[in-house]
Amino acid sequence: MKVIAFNGSPNKEGNTYHLIRHALDAIEKAGIKTEIIQIGGTNVHPCIACGKCLENKDMQCIQDNDMVNECIGKMIEADAIIIGTPTYFAGVTPEIKAFMDRAFLVGKANDDMFRQKLGAGLAAERRSGAVCAVDTINHYFIISGMFAAGSRYWNNAKGFMPGDVESDEEGIDTMRQLGENIAWFIKKISK
Repeated sequence: MKVIAFNGSPNKEGNTYHLIRHALDAIEKAGIKTEIIQIGGTNVHPCIACGKCLENKDMQCIQDNDMVNECIGKMIEADAIIIGTPTYFAGVTPEIKAFMDRAFLVGKANDDMFRQKLGAGLAAERRSGAVCAVDTINHYFIISGMFAAGSRYWNNAKGFMPGDVESDEEGIDTMRQLGENIAWFIKKISK
């Protein structure tokens, strides 16, 4: 059993990282392996709409000069996928958007290879807009035939400067419960 998490923040240990870490701590407490991959701040190329993934059906994007194909491999192996982002104008970061466009198109092109996996989107926000960002991530999960994980409230927390989310007690508890829900789901389907 494994959960892979993608951090879309260019701040490697910023608020998004803290939220992911709280969810993963609860998952690890249940005995499930986890891994975080840093997407934000890296050079992730956007989809060029070449259609090669639909033609080749080799579980890869034709663009091989960034980390997306490596990430796709990790997504295939995972039971659950967490995608975290800071909120950019009520949306996701450009790196996460480019990553999701390519990874999930490859998944669709290869017989919905992420189908029946669990996905969880989460977002850090300064003041508002995170619900829209999480909704954007959930669209990719749902159109891929995945299950979207929730918590006790929206999967977000408030904070501006790196580490500020630690003061949002409800947000941190929401992440903990998100991790517990993911662990419960994975254990149920692995039986």
